[in-house]
Amino acid sequence: MKNTKILVLGSNGKTGRRVAERLAANSTVEIRLGSRTETIPFDWEKPETWENVLKDIETVYITFQPDLAIPSAEETLENFTRMATQSGVQKMVLLSGRGEKEAQLCEEVVKQNAKNWTIVRASWFNQNFSESIFLDPILAGIVSLPRAEALEPFTDADDIADVIVEAILDDKHNGKTYELTGPRLLTFKDAVNEIAEASGKNIAFQGLSLEEYTQMLREYKVPEDHIWLVNYLFEQVLDGRNSHITSDIEQILGRKAKDFSAYAIETAKTGIWNS
Repeated sequence: MKNTKILVLGSNGKTGRRVAERLAANSTVEIRLGSRTETIPFDWEKPETWENVLKDIETVYITFQPDLAIPSAEETLENFTRMATQSGVQKMVLLSGRGEKEAQLCEEVVKQNAKNWTIVRASWFNQNFSESIFLDPILAGIVSLPRAEALEPFTDADDIADVIVEAILDDKHNGKTYELTGPRLLTFKDAVNEIAEASGKNIAFQGLSLEEYTQMLREYKVPEDHIWLVNYLFEQVLDGRNSHITSDIEQILGRKAKDFSAYAIETAKTGIWNS
C-alpha cells in the first residue's frame, strides 16, 4: 500500500511545524516540507518554485504568508490552486482567518479549484504571545495595544494542528468549514495578566488608540506593509464579530479546547518569558 504524499506549506510556521511533526509520526504518509529553505524550495512570491514542490503530491496543507488579507492573496492563491489540481493534487486544507472578509474570498478560490477541500478558520493564536509579535513586548515588560476592550477566544496552535491533521487524514472532513476557538473569551489585558501570573514576571498593559499604536510601530521602524496588516487585523477583525466561542475543536477531537491559562502555565515552564 503506497503512502499518501502530503505537502505542508509554511512548515517553519506556528501551525505548519506542528502539523509536520504530527504527520511525521504517521507511517502511512510521506511529507514534503514547503518553505524557502528546503532542498526543494517553495516561495509564494516565486511561482517558478511551485511546480517542483507539487510533483507527485496528493494533499496540500495551505498556510499563506503573510496573511490572506493582503491584496495579492486572492490572485496568488488562484494561480497556485489551479496549478496544484492540474498537477494531480486531490485535496487541499486551507488555514483561514476567522471573520476576515478577504480570507473568505480566498476560501472560495480553494473551493472552486480543489477536487476536495476543508477550510479551517482560526482565532488569534495563544502562541502569538510566545512565538510571534507579542513576545518582545512581554520580554520588555510592557505590552501596548489598541482594542484593549475587545474580547477574543484565543486558540492554541496545538489544537489547530490536531484539527488540521484530522482534516488531512480523514475524508469525512471533505467539504467542511470549521471555526476554531478557545473555550473562553479574554481581552488582551486579561491574557497578559495571566502570562504575568504564570511566569512571575511584572508585565504592564497599556491601551492605545489605533493611531497611537501605528505611530509607535513607525517609531520602531516596523515595515509599512506589516503596519498595514496589523492595522487591518485590529481595526476590522477585533470589532466584536469574533467575540463568541464555538465547539468545533471538541466535536472534531473529542476533547475540550485548551484554555489560555493552561497554555500560559505550560509555556512559562519553558522560560521563554524570562529569557
